[in-house]
Amino acid sequence: MLFRPMLALVLAFCLTFITAPSSASAAFVLGNERGNAQFGKVVNSGQANSCKSISSGSTGSISADGGFTDLCLQPTEIFVKVASSKRKKADFVPAKIISPANNTAIDQVYGDLSGGKFAAKGGIDFALITVLAPSGVEYPLVFSVKDMVASGDKSIASGADFSGTTLTPSYRTGDFLDPKSRAKDTGVEYAQGLIALGGDDEDLERENIKRDLTGNGEITLSIESVDSSTNEFAGSFVAIQPSDNDLGSRDPVDVKITGTLYGRKA
Repeated sequence: MLFRPMLALVLAFCLTFITAPSSASAAFVLGNERGNAQFGKVVNSGQANSCKSISSGSTGSISADGGFTDLCLQPTEIFVKVASSKRKKADFVPAKIISPANNTAIDQVYGDLSGGKFAAKGGIDFALITVLAPSGVEYPLVFSVKDMVASGDKSIASGADFSGTTLTPSYRTGDFLDPKSRAKDTGVEYAQGLIALGGDDEDLERENIKRDLTGNGEITLSIESVDSSTNEFAGSFVAIQPSDNDLGSRDPVDVKITGTLYGRKA
């Protein structure tokens, strides 16, 4: 008696695969509510991590007044400031991005553009990245342009630079629970098992008590190409900011991020 229900289940399972779309692009061209064919070409390809670009050598000038939108910053190289040995001073060494593979860019950032100043107001303005130093140590970081204020020339033109500061938020929020169930917002500062060791000992305080610490970074936007007919601009950037501090339990290191940028005057 159980044969017929099982046969019906197997047939339904087979029909599901027979009638399923044969490609990712086909699944997203069934109507406006399902997206479009471009999504099918971009998904899982890594292209979504790439900023737009304009023709190299495009010249022109855009008034640095009003607002900006679609600002995109794509990291191409990341360096961490560490000492290669005990006898050497800390210096920036190249690090390898290990996570995420294709989701490190900041995009769709918008804000005010007046008086020769970029002032970010919102958008996808941060990205969580983990890099691997030559020593084998992993460094998590928050690549961020939150609260960016970068001043420069009165116009956006080839050769113009805009420099300023950014806010680097905590890599984890105050609600993050570590393996000992400690977090900033739970009221649990230390695990019960540590009381015998001295739960309030100064040497253990940084590890036991979680703090939601932010940091400050510096950034320079260098304009290299401008298309005044479309109000688009492109170039490169250099940002220096602190790495993750693990909610106050470790000392952050300086991280230098370089890459390409694209934006448009609103």
